[in-house]
Amino acid sequence: MIDLRGITQTYRGPQGPVEALKGIDLHITPGEVFGIIGKSGAGKSSLVRVINLLNRPTTGQVIVDGRDLTQLGDAQLREARRDIGMVFQHFNLLSSRTVFDNAALPLELAGMNKAAIRERVNPLLELVGLAHLADRYPAQISGGQKQRVGIARALASRPKVLLSDEATSALDPETTRSILDLLRQVNRELGLTVVLITHQMQVIKQVADRVAVIEAGRIVEQGRVLEVFTRPQQAITKSLIDEILPQELPVSVLDHVRKLTRQLATTAPGHAGRLLRLSYSGDSAYQPILSQLIREFGVDMSILHGQVDEIQDETFGSLAVYASGEPMHLRGAVEHLRAGGVAVEEVTIEI
Repeated sequence: MIDLRGITQTYRGPQGPVEALKGIDLHITPGEVFGIIGKSGAGKSSLVRVINLLNRPTTGQVIVDGRDLTQLGDAQLREARRDIGMVFQHFNLLSSRTVFDNAALPLELAGMNKAAIRERVNPLLELVGLAHLADRYPAQISGGQKQRVGIARALASRPKVLLSDEATSALDPETTRSILDLLRQVNRELGLTVVLITHQMQVIKQVADRVAVIEAGRIVEQGRVLEVFTRPQQAITKSLIDEILPQELPVSVLDHVRKLTRQLATTAPGHAGRLLRLSYSGDSAYQPILSQLIREFGVDMSILHGQVDEIQDETFGSLAVYASGEPMHLRGAVEHLRAGGVAVEEVTIEI
């Protein structure tokens, strides 16, 4: 549905050229919810505005539904943009227009008659849960309701793609969850391809199918959300995931590991101890892996820290364990874990 090929974006800055995007290549398939996440200044907003050519890239191709938008004339581009709805962070509603009239605005601008507008907008207000507030003005509704108006307005032209630029960052957590649920509902019921721009991993976790991590204008990591959460490769990804699944172990845990290591050196000189971080998902989350290791390899396992969660009905989690025993048995235990689909990272600490 969306192909970005070799996208660069250079702005004129007070100190010279600023490269906002550097060789972006992305493929977003029809009907998926694709998340783009990064910290402030990473290039997220520049990237999303390239998709509908609100920002024209310096170089590269933007192909949406088989059309290269960078090759279109002004009239053709206006027509193509009707297939790309956009939801903004700050709603951008007109205060003098009712909920109904705000949602209907794109249709009025397109010259649709009033009867056809009513036929199009009323079901949309039902979909976003605002039919009972159709005659209210923006000042009379909550922030979450304003964003629902924004979603209805974005859907009015029956787009094939819906872009969401930090659409929930100004909302409280409960309202955020309800808006994300609505976006997922829209994705499933209307078959829309949804692109989410955000700096919050919680947003990605709740609704995205795949995610790309952007840093300093480059895509540094991408993949299925579950894979990225359980096997992050880049430091920036680990930092973002820390919001959901803490990557750094508490000082109290590290102090306890040092104590265990010193005790082991005194009580069992021939044994070794390792601090292991185990990441797992899917079927491996339900297997009695640790008890198997204790029985089959004769190692002692102490669970020191951990968390279990779900991403769209798939279980994932992380455990920090202290494993001790004969070195050969420890190596066998680690190999057994990896063979069972568990990612194993040995954490080295100063004793």
